[in-house]
Amino acid sequence: MSENSPSGTRQAITRNDHVAGQTIGRHRHPFHQLMYVSTGVLAVRTEAASWVASSARAMWTPADTWHEHRVYGISRVHTYGFPPDDAPLPASTPMVVSVDPLLRELLIAGSEPGLAPPEAQRLLAVVHDRLKRSHVQPLTLPTAQDPRLARACSLVAEDLAQPRTVKWLARRSGVSERTLSRLFRNEFGMTYPQWRTVTRVFHAMILLAEGRSVTESGRSCGWATTSAFIDTFTRTVGQTPGGYRATARGTAD
Repeated sequence: MSENSPSGTRQAITRNDHVAGQTIGRHRHPFHQLMYVSTGVLAVRTEAASWVASSARAMWTPADTWHEHRVYGISRVHTYGFPPDDAPLPASTPMVVSVDPLLRELLIAGSEPGLAPPEAQRLLAVVHDRLKRSHVQPLTLPTAQDPRLARACSLVAEDLAQPRTVKWLARRSGVSERTLSRLFRNEFGMTYPQWRTVTRVFHAMILLAEGRSVTESGRSCGWATTSAFIDTFTRTVGQTPGGYRATARGTAD
């Protein structure tokens, strides 16, 4: 673990290595935080939603946001703290942002142990500027607030390999199909099939980071064919499952 606090700044920068499955319980910070994993995968959960961050995606958590996270696979996590009055990204909501090759190297270099304060300060300034140009990644898994919807979501997540229909879910959740469909639209802003696709991709990202094969990950998350899984994953994440697996595990594709 290393920590740098460049002279004249309040940004706390850390680099931590984690074993697979390590968790950090619910907490919050008085500062904004960017979490980046150069190796492995980081799953972050707030009261409102869940996100997955990897080597191509960093997690932004605004100040005073309650959150918890877990790593999948052997992971190296780089964290950057930013003062509440100097946020390079929106301070209103958590989000996942894209990390291009330049930003990736800056985030890694800026958290190296033993950096001289002037060098650390210069790297931070460039990180700050590059974050302002980052694109928001759309993959967010919202958390259900209505108990009926939460029950339905839990039933699906328990066995993603099974193609649960709205009719089946409604019957098990004790509501009508119309009510359940309305709950998905009102709370999540998407239809049940759209939510299920996001959920399956979300969990596939974790399985791939843990070392599962592309075929096995797709099958476990409910895709009938590997080609269909590759197509959906690539359109959603912007990277093939094989490429994602390689970068998440820090290996050559």
